[in-house]
Amino acid sequence: MNVHFIQHEIFEAPSAYLVWAEQRNYNITFSRVYKNEPLPETVENIDLLIVMGGPQSPETTQEECPHFNAEAEIAFIRKCIDAGKAVVGICLGSQLIGEAFGGKFEHSPEKEIGVFPIHLTEDGLKDEKINHFGSILPVGHWHNDMPSLTPQSKVLATSEGCPRQIVAYTNLVYGFQCHMEFMQETIELLIAEELDFLNNNTIHKFVQKPDEIRNYDYTEMNNKLFQFLDKLTEELKLKN
Repeated sequence: MNVHFIQHEIFEAPSAYLVWAEQRNYNITFSRVYKNEPLPETVENIDLLIVMGGPQSPETTQEECPHFNAEAEIAFIRKCIDAGKAVVGICLGSQLIGEAFGGKFEHSPEKEIGVFPIHLTEDGLKDEKINHFGSILPVGHWHNDMPSLTPQSKVLATSEGCPRQIVAYTNLVYGFQCHMEFMQETIELLIAEELDFLNNNTIHKFVQKPDEIRNYDYTEMNNKLFQFLDKLTEELKLKN
């Protein structure tokens, strides 16, 4: 199994996604675009593409962020989809997937930073790759936006602050607005990036303080993510 990561910032690390791939001895490659590493020239050697988050949006221009080429990433994601690869996007990555399907990302009704429960929809409870999450699962959040929907997509999970937390675009392509990959090291990087805002926020009701975020045990969430990824890759293997 060949797993390729697109990582936009050092503080938006793959965390549990990387641990999962390493534990299974999969072949792992990276496009760390914040280091100006290129996207692969071909999708031939990729089975699973994982597109991480970032402070950018699909509308961010290269003038605003020289290392982020939204148009190129969207085109690359589309190539992977057309070639029958599995694709998982997280936060910004989920929004880029929606754009690759011809949709348009939107701002979330609420900014969410911290740990808040997601609620599986009827479609989510029917989805065999995620119904082991249970009807309610506390997960990580760090976002302002949310992915677009298409006529074929299904919303599998929502939260009180965001109506599109997990979206299935096909049986091999999933967008996670939430961050089930959070682990302690990544949390500390993210907190350091936004420490002043987190300490001084008095407006956003779904933004927690640093100690509340760092003291949470993310183990259950990570394990449920591992199960999702195992089911996704098993379906990919059966397809191929």
